Amino acid sequence: MADVSVAPTSPPRSTSTPPESDRRRRMLVLGVCAVLAVAAVALLVFSGLPGSVGSKAWTYSLERMLRHAAALVLVSAAVGVSTVLFQTVTGNRILTPGLMGFDSMFLLIQTALVFFLVPRPDSGAASLLSGGLVAFLGQTAIMVVASTSLYLWLLGGRKTDIHLLLLVGVVFGVFFRSFSSFFQRLLDPASYLLVQDAMFASFRNVQLDVLIACAVVLVGGLVVVAVLGRRLDVMLLGRDPAVALGVDHRRMTIVVLVVVSFLVSASTALIGPVMFFGLIVANAAYALLGTNLHRFTLPVASLLGVIALAGGEMVLRALGVESALSIVIEFVGGLLFLFLLLTNRTR
Repeated sequence: MADVSVAPTSPPRSTSTPPESDRRRRMLVLGVCAVLAVAAVALLVFSGLPGSVGSKAWTYSLERMLRHAAALVLVSAAVGVSTVLFQTVTGNRILTPGLMGFDSMFLLIQTALVFFLVPRPDSGAASLLSGGLVAFLGQTAIMVVASTSLYLWLLGGRKTDIHLLLLVGVVFGVFFRSFSSFFQRLLDPASYLLVQDAMFASFRNVQLDVLIACAVVLVGGLVVVAVLGRRLDVMLLGRDPAVALGVDHRRMTIVVLVVVSFLVSASTALIGPVMFFGLIVANAAYALLGTNLHRFTLPVASLLGVIALAGGEMVLRALGVESALSIVIEFVGGLLFLFLLLTNRTR
């Protein structure tokens, strides 16, 4: 019998576009998104400033808009990065960290604070309602500790069961929202208005010290992501291929989920819940780039978030609409979620 040698196979590549062209196209997409993001933020900050340049009104408005833009950039980066990482460990593009109940937990925290502390405004713990640094750190710590405890409880054994984790996260989200509704029914109208303000994300009147604290959390998370490096790309192959290539899949999953907890908790404590925003920017990044490689998807998803938020703010300003941008984002994100769910089901 003739000796037939089989050459080692390599991952399938696009026959229409060579790899170097793919890399150039992705770098072009990254560069265009960066330019558009900078332009959108500049237009948002400098358009419509009252008074002449250098006047007190102009300086005051410029300071407020710079804080507004900084909050927008931080949230875009945190949500974009956390959503891409979460979809990496779950292996599903229609899932977001919001399924783990972060938004419901944040709403329960706000409702409980109003319910227990508003009748006693002289309490020292009432500082958690001020929206300052103490409130940000306290709410972030509660969400991080709760989510990390859940990860270690369900993933700390020998077997990594992501589906069980998602199911428990959904159940806890429903549980938190039910308790929030219960406490809200017991509130008086004035106290309920305080809770209602926390139901929708808002980038306005963010304090400088809170922005700095959120930036520290974001930079720390990005440093961990940079250290993980290409192991994140290996995680995209699935558990068995990743283990075969020498990646500790269980440990990587826990580390990535802890990073996601920090990023989502910080962004939620900063401006409020944005459940479907990450779904929009992450899937837009996949569509534009045509790849899942994290060195492209993470920055592009973040930049697309900046473009969407800054552009949306300017559109609403031009239309004279006072509605919160988060309402529009959640509406569009909900439609995208249904579209992805239905199209995946029909394939």
